Amino acid sequence: MMKINLKVAIVHDFLNQYGGAEKTLEVLCEMFPTAPIYTLLYEEEIMGGKFGKKEIHTSFLQKLPKFFRRRFKYFLPFLPTAPESFDLRNFDLVISSSGAWSKGIITRLDTIHIAYIHSPMRFVWDYNEKYLRDERKEKLSFIIRPMLSYFRIWDKLAADRPDYLIANSKYTQSRIRKYYRRESEVIYPPVNHETYSMKHETIMNNEKYFLIVSRLSAYKKIDKAIEAFNKLELPLVIVGAGKEEKRLKKIAKTNIKFLDYQKDEKLPEIYENARAFIFPGVDDFGIAPVEAMMQGIPVIAIKAGGAVEIIEEGKTGEFFESSMPEVIADGVRRFCENEKNYNKNYIKQSVERFGKERFKKEMQEYINHVTHNMKYETEK
Repeated sequence: MMKINLKVAIVHDFLNQYGGAEKTLEVLCEMFPTAPIYTLLYEEEIMGGKFGKKEIHTSFLQKLPKFFRRRFKYFLPFLPTAPESFDLRNFDLVISSSGAWSKGIITRLDTIHIAYIHSPMRFVWDYNEKYLRDERKEKLSFIIRPMLSYFRIWDKLAADRPDYLIANSKYTQSRIRKYYRRESEVIYPPVNHETYSMKHETIMNNEKYFLIVSRLSAYKKIDKAIEAFNKLELPLVIVGAGKEEKRLKKIAKTNIKFLDYQKDEKLPEIYENARAFIFPGVDDFGIAPVEAMMQGIPVIAIKAGGAVEIIEEGKTGEFFESSMPEVIADGVRRFCENEKNYNKNYIKQSVERFGKERFKKEMQEYINHVTHNMKYETEK
């Protein structure tokens, strides 16, 4: 029997922080174990050994001194050219895992490029004015606004380059349709159900708390959740790291505890003893809430973005209408009133549809569908 021999490459924006996009990348690497990774930047020590066994190619940005590599603002104008510099001529299939830049790669005419879109470039489209406020850059708006306009043009042109687009949620699909004027297939990202269904010992001294697991970025609205819990005076545990960390710690009262970044194997025991998971910002999907639900933990989330595709109100969580502290606090109060009505087993079952094997199956079927007419050399 003849076996098709596809040369595959995977392209990812950055390997300098670990979150939902990187968890999706890990599963793509499981599917294509010999495929090299192309990424704009790779910080091995920050990634903690993840992807250490993979063949990794970086862009010219990797040659910059570490000081500049960790401060994007100094080379933001050069980011659009970085993915265009990758030499991908030897590959038959390229899968880009893109939240911003990697979909902008340039491939051969007969190379199939599938882009898995985590989000259209958030800070230049629906988040552009909020970006100026949240990042406290209003004084530089006369410089930044023209730059954002340039990035919007580039992002639209870059989104025309992939042959096929996959969205990580129906919400992302609608944003792709609006900003890129393209259709896409929805394949939800993977969550490792086996890891999060295991039993773990708690490390939080049996104290029940509310929980946030997130990158500490401005658009995640962690500051609004902190303000809400400052008023509620309920225990809140925040797991994660990011450039907002110092500011968030400064505004938090003593009922709020920060645990910094935690490895995957530690997260289940942190989830397990939580009363509920707090999800205050609009996100395109949200792997962390699904991880919490796989432990039977309800989610209290803003009623927008990917959260509405995950949570069943009153059964697997509660919604609040905006990220204002008072509105978040009201959502927490409603949860406390209904807390006894939540069923852990029902919550766990509701997110089985987001398992890793389901993602692999759907991705493989999609890839088979779009490549079935391609002609390649075959292995005997």
